Amino acid sequence: MDENQLSKIIVNTAYQIHTQLGPGLLESVYEEIMYFELRKLNLNVGRQKPIPVIWDDLRMQLSFRADLIVNNKVIIELKSVESIAPVHPKQVLTYLKLTNLKLGLLINFNESLIKNGITRIVNNLKI
Repeated sequence: MDENQLSKIIVNTAYQIHTQLGPGLLESVYEEIMYFELRKLNLNVGRQKPIPVIWDDLRMQLSFRADLIVNNKVIIELKSVESIAPVHPKQVLTYLKLTNLKLGLLINFNESLIKNGITRIVNNLKI
């Protein structure tokens, strides 16, 4: 399954969750349910997976934690905030570059309509 196929499944899952629960819950609640639902679909989902920062030959102890990584192809960064800050999409793009992955989805569940809360970020992905 490629990144675009996975993206459709992830977006549909986010829609189903948002339709039932709506906005206003903590990010951790949405993360737990997304993890559970994607695993039910037999997808390989890593949760809070540490990704090291490597500079030249230096592997730093510092790392970031991806909210969810699906099939080692798509990073999902979840938010439940009033509005997405300009740094959030840049953060996802940096995560993609550090992992050499091609697609990230920034999903803000704190929107009236979930479609307004989904941002697709690509890193050399062929459409």
